[in-house]
Amino acid sequence: MSRIESTFARLRAAGQCALVPYIVVGQPDLPTTVEIAAALIDAGASMLELGVPFSDPLADGPVIQRATYQALLNGTTPRDALTVAQRIRARYPATPIVFMGYYNPIMRFGVAAYAQACAAAGVDGLIVPDLPHEEAGELLAACRNAGLDLIPLIAPTSDDERIAAMARDAGGFIYGVSVVGITGARRDLSGDASALVQRIRAYSNLPIAIGFGVSQAAHVRQIAQIADGAVVGSALVDAIEHAPAGDAPAVAGAFARSLLAG
Repeated sequence: MSRIESTFARLRAAGQCALVPYIVVGQPDLPTTVEIAAALIDAGASMLELGVPFSDPLADGPVIQRATYQALLNGTTPRDALTVAQRIRARYPATPIVFMGYYNPIMRFGVAAYAQACAAAGVDGLIVPDLPHEEAGELLAACRNAGLDLIPLIAPTSDDERIAAMARDAGGFIYGVSVVGITGARRDLSGDASALVQRIRAYSNLPIAIGFGVSQAAHVRQIAQIADGAVVGSALVDAIEHAPAGDAPAVAGAFARSLLAG
């Protein structure tokens, strides 16, 4: 049983929703990224989604774009992200780690080599938002050979035929996109999320995590009623961006605890 599978199984048995924080590798710097990850896990995060910086993060809103830009200015590379994952894995052997990154750097690295390097670093799965399902065959095969899960993003605009095809090839969990648009904190959770979860469940028994727009404890509680996990990105990345120098890990940990409160 993979780390992702065992984590969701444990949480389901306890009647709990997974908290999946997203952070950008290299924001504000590589050593602090490791400490932020540690603070999030210590605060109760169920798994981590690590953003691998890329120059054209087309699925992301301005907060994550700024963090990505800062990370790139710091010189952060995919190999740095692997090193960060390796350091987190050494400290937290059981916590699932998922890379969220775009396809161009994966192609440049080499698809099979990237999957093998991720597995060797302790990464459990990949999310690649700009890779259409119809073109994912090479990466899907590489992930399966390396023992990684390829986690699809399914949006409210996906028709049933497309949901069925993506669910058939999915591994780990399915990432349900709560809104039509880019990442970014929103005041209210989209009403489309519940309907999307129901449509996905018609084609898959995998856990479903909802992301895009999730920013507060009330959203996490809402998601816990309909899905298996809540992904929180922009609001956390924004808190890290505005944390006083040296305080980013503490700020991130406090933010995670606030999401789990109540």
